[in-house]
Amino acid sequence: MTQTFVGDTRVVGTWIKAGPCVVTQIKKEAKDGYLAIQLGFGSKRIKNVTLPLKGHLRGVIKDKYAPRFLREIRINEEMSDLKVGNLIGVSDIFAKGDRVNVTGISKGKGFAGVVKRWHFAGGPKTHGQSDRQRAAGAIGQGTSPGRVHKGKKMAGRMGSAKIKVKNLVVLEVSPEEKLLISGPVPGSLGTLVTIEKVSSGTLSKFMVEGRKVISEVVEEVVETGKNPEGEEQSKVGKASEKVE
Repeated sequence: MTQTFVGDTRVVGTWIKAGPCVVTQIKKEAKDGYLAIQLGFGSKRIKNVTLPLKGHLRGVIKDKYAPRFLREIRINEEMSDLKVGNLIGVSDIFAKGDRVNVTGISKGKGFAGVVKRWHFAGGPKTHGQSDRQRAAGAIGQGTSPGRVHKGKKMAGRMGSAKIKVKNLVVLEVSPEEKLLISGPVPGSLGTLVTIEKVSSGTLSKFMVEGRKVISEVVEEVVETGKNPEGEEQSKVGKASEKVE
């Protein structure tokens, strides 16, 4: 993660290596019932690739290297002219201001108790409860229904789940096939994430919020003759002129 500035607003973001991706397979509606392409990303030596997969990737293996990751995505009629072996760069899909969803596998935390996993309050610290501070407590009723309901929040494996973070914004598109996306994304360093473009847009949302706060302060100074700290307008006049 890092930070950047959009106008005068500081925005945190995450750099993601997002390309180039190579087309490894094409599915057509006449044969498969839907339009889709399979994309390959990364690289690994073909000695570590199984024979069936080598046959599947025979059109994209170069210099004894094959794609490491394979993912299938749906396409529309406009992209139906793609062929196996075509490269798709980051700038071909994304631009500054685009709104995206990022899906990945979250960090695994191992076996965790109910306090860490579900934020339980725990038991009392007094009245003889010396060993119940982080216990789950009762998990069900007595005779009726006489069992533990499905979905009961209990201790267990935490993390390592599929997470989708929605409505992030592309802050920058790098020539090195990298994307700077606002906010954090799921997973640890080196893991695979899927970036889905939702809509096109601009970076104005980050700048409008800051200007709105400044304009409200200036209006208050003009109306009352004093700034929020009570100083006279003459002392803050130069500051308001700079803002304008």
